[in-house]
Amino acid sequence: MNFTLEVKDINSKARAGTILTDHGEIPTPVFMPVGTQGTVKAVTQKVLKEEIQSPIILANTYHLYLRPGTEILEKAGGLHKFMNWDRSILTDSGGFQIYSLSELRKLKSDGVIFRSHLDGSQHLFTPGKVIGIERAIGSDIMMPLDECTPYPCDYDYAKKSKELTSQWAILNKEAFEKTEPLYGHKQSLFGIVQGSIYKDLREGSAKDLMELDFDGYSIGGLAVGEPAEKMYEIVDFTTGILPNEKPRYLMGVGRPENILEAVERGVDMFDCVMPTRNARNAYLFTGKGIVSIRNARYKDDFSSLDENCGCYTCQNFTKAYLRHLFIAKEILALELATIHNLSFYRDLVTTARIKILEGSFSLWKNKIIDKLSVNINSLKEE
Repeated sequence: MNFTLEVKDINSKARAGTILTDHGEIPTPVFMPVGTQGTVKAVTQKVLKEEIQSPIILANTYHLYLRPGTEILEKAGGLHKFMNWDRSILTDSGGFQIYSLSELRKLKSDGVIFRSHLDGSQHLFTPGKVIGIERAIGSDIMMPLDECTPYPCDYDYAKKSKELTSQWAILNKEAFEKTEPLYGHKQSLFGIVQGSIYKDLREGSAKDLMELDFDGYSIGGLAVGEPAEKMYEIVDFTTGILPNEKPRYLMGVGRPENILEAVERGVDMFDCVMPTRNARNAYLFTGKGIVSIRNARYKDDFSSLDENCGCYTCQNFTKAYLRHLFIAKEILALELATIHNLSFYRDLVTTARIKILEGSFSLWKNKIIDKLSVNINSLKEE
């Protein structure tokens, strides 16, 4: 993997660059659609390539390990061939999924014991095993095993967790360097900065990882319940430590306004289930805020969902038709909504990149940010 930093915004820490993998170029900032189990829900790979124009998607080590399993993936020649995707793939290590199991996991110095959410069977993830699974998956960019802290958590717990993640980072890097890719293309390994909301722990974590010289750096353990302003504060602090010449990835974030705030603070890469999950629940992102398309007010609204959006959904269907599909529980509703939401996120980061290159990012961001900050919980169906 190669990262080229092209432009830094003169009024903020925002950056535009390009990541190059053996599966193509990835202009940054970039949003990665989440394809947890080797599929981005409700859309085909053809739609992802031709309509959404995604240069990279995210898949999950934990889920792919449980099913279909590494044996099937290796027989298929890796996830790219298995799912017929010839662009880049990033794999999360599964650390967040294991964190979410809470009562079904047990941390050890050399890994974590957990029970499958599918059948309750017991498994052990070590840093070396996770690297082996990601070799079998064949992702272009791999995340190491880490421990994601909850929010809130006290300082002592966060410190122990940070130290554990740093210890695992060494083992992850050693396992990565001792193994080879299985399918002919190069793989890269990022480090994950942890430390909860404590700046000294974040600094220590970042420096531990930088000593190991990872190919890029992720900021983990955020968007787990902390206030948005605290998340922005920690992101800004952390990007101030990380090296300029390596890509920076804020894991699991987020809402459109979260992404723009993080871009302004120097983040390059994002992923989140929000656009696809919200689409399946009839919440659609527009330049004027979120639309709850099931709302009765759209029953006879024959206008486009977003007049400024060029996606297939907005160019061909009305709010009334989209509402009808959801009310009738037609499968097409999920596809059209997902196409739109992913297109909205793509346009958001693409426009951000253009504005950074033009030198007007902060001015543009400040003009649109309030419109993007609609709280879904405040939307009521009539």
